[in-house]
Amino acid sequence: MTTAHPRPNSPDSPDAGAGVASASPDGTDPLAVVDPTDPIDVRDPLDAPRPAGGFRSRVVVFGDVLDDIIVTATTPMVRGTDTDALIRHRAGGAAANTAAWLGSLGTEVDFVGRVGIADRHRHAQLLADAGVAPRLTYDAHHPTGTVVITVDGDESSMYTDRGASATLDPDEVPDELLRSAAVLHVTGYSVVHSRTPVPLRRLLARARDAGVAVSVDPGSSGFIDRFGAEAFLETVQGADLLFPSPAEGRLLTGLDTEHEIAESLAGRFGVVCVVRDDGGAVLARHGRPVVDVATLATRMVDPVGAGDAFVAGFIDSWRTNRKPGVAARRGARAAARAFAVTGGRPPA
Repeated sequence: MTTAHPRPNSPDSPDAGAGVASASPDGTDPLAVVDPTDPIDVRDPLDAPRPAGGFRSRVVVFGDVLDDIIVTATTPMVRGTDTDALIRHRAGGAAANTAAWLGSLGTEVDFVGRVGIADRHRHAQLLADAGVAPRLTYDAHHPTGTVVITVDGDESSMYTDRGASATLDPDEVPDELLRSAAVLHVTGYSVVHSRTPVPLRRLLARARDAGVAVSVDPGSSGFIDRFGAEAFLETVQGADLLFPSPAEGRLLTGLDTEHEIAESLAGRFGVVCVVRDDGGAVLARHGRPVVDVATLATRMVDPVGAGDAFVAGFIDSWRTNRKPGVAARRGARAAARAFAVTGGRPPA
């Protein structure tokens, strides 16, 4: 990740990352400018906002809400003994992170998830503080899921115990919630850890029947590998938006380069955005040239949640204008903000 102008704020300051992508001297937002020659944003009939029920802009996010323990070693690790480290506790979960970033951007967003009985009020308040309408159920037998994240530079590795999130049921998303939504967003964790993909397929079908666009973040190459790449693709077939990382894209397609991955997956999904580790992306639509989206320079604090923030920035823009090029630049801006804070959520 490229590093630029150090910020005067601490990593957890409410203004962290706010300086990226500032407006141009004439007051316009450079990320909202559409190049008329950019083939990715040429309008077609699929770009019109969904007409069912009139104009809708709410987003429903379904999936994991977890507790993160983020470990960053401050001295070289020596196995079998102590290593000095910074250890931070943060609320997490890829789906909940995306919902929180959406809320921080001003999107009306509902989050459907499950936690342990002791944590329901705490997590509901944290989501509400981020501007999210929490719709949490609780599990009396399993605690809230936990992820231990080890950070090494701009890379992170996870030890995951999904806890109560593993018992989350897609049928718990009510039809009336979908009828008020523009987008339903789910993560791959809800696919690969389900006992059967049938309930999730049913949820995606209910969303489509209600005129709701479906967005999918595959989430984890390791879990997808164990679940099966083709089985995963079949479960989420027909989604309007797909946000794989390069590693997930290679696993799903068997191809190497980000351009090849994006172009291949665009044959099965409406818009494919391969989100790079540096916060940039490669964007593709079927039958259109592949487009590169540059990363935005920012101070690197940790990489946790940058992909979730990218997805939120993209959906926040795309839900109303259906312009993926503009939306991807919004996503890159949100990812840059995420790099500049500790943990996967926007600062309170």
